[in-house]
Amino acid sequence: MGLLDELEQEAQKRKADADDAERRKAERDELFRTKLDPGISALFEYLNKLTGNLRILQPKKSQRFALVGYGEIVGYIEHEYDLKVNTQPGSKEITLTFPCLVAHEECPLVEVSGASKVRTVAGAFQRYHLGGLLEPKKDVSGEVISAKFKAKGRIPMTATFSADADSAVVKMQFVNFDSLGTAAKSVPAAQLTDSLFDDIGRYITREPSGLFQEALPDSYRSQLRTKVQQEQIKRRWESKISQQQQSDMERLKREQSLTNKLGKLVSKPAAAPSNGNGDAKPAEGGWLGKLKGLVRKDK
Repeated sequence: MGLLDELEQEAQKRKADADDAERRKAERDELFRTKLDPGISALFEYLNKLTGNLRILQPKKSQRFALVGYGEIVGYIEHEYDLKVNTQPGSKEITLTFPCLVAHEECPLVEVSGASKVRTVAGAFQRYHLGGLLEPKKDVSGEVISAKFKAKGRIPMTATFSADADSAVVKMQFVNFDSLGTAAKSVPAAQLTDSLFDDIGRYITREPSGLFQEALPDSYRSQLRTKVQQEQIKRRWESKISQQQQSDMERLKREQSLTNKLGKLVSKPAAAPSNGNGDAKPAEGGWLGKLKGLVRKDK
């Protein structure tokens, strides 16, 4: 192949790659325009109605968070919802924010000793915008070496839903819901249904929800079912083998005991009667003695 042929082949390959990339981009843009954008808009309307009803009903929902070095923080959701949507060419994002008021009187009073431990707990309080550091004690250098903590303040809870043409999925993030931190999940455009909206609503209102319960493929379910059955069969056989071994051991013990008893009877010598001279004469008991007695009678 000549140089011109090689260059021509490489140019055609690059053109084909560019055409393929352009085609995929056009498909993603179409998916965003026809599925993702309408789906995110429908989710925004759902959340708008949901928060409107919550503002009226004011349900009392408690939250409990575990904080390392301190313990359990108890709070109650305040129905002060801030719902926003940000639309850009090829992308859309929904942000829902509301506070959880820490129940100061229900939180424990914890005394922490040691400069490093105090810094750890104080840093965690600061990271989550909590107050409640009490009675700090310092050493001669001015460093706090002990303090008491009793949590107070507000913990922000944020739910974010974003979609764009490049990723072709909806990305969801929930901050400070099940725990202090972020939980994330992505779903394709096809899953933007009323059922998903209901799961999102229940999760936000702290009701039982299947939002983070992944559906297992049928093939994987079948594998799990087969594995469970195999484990059950294995346990049954192990139980049978164990019972059989126990039975064999008991039988061997009985046979060994019987053998020992018979061995003692056979090996025990018979008492020899005296012959009048102080010497013992052979015993004629048993079947041998009876035989000799019969012989003497015949004579």
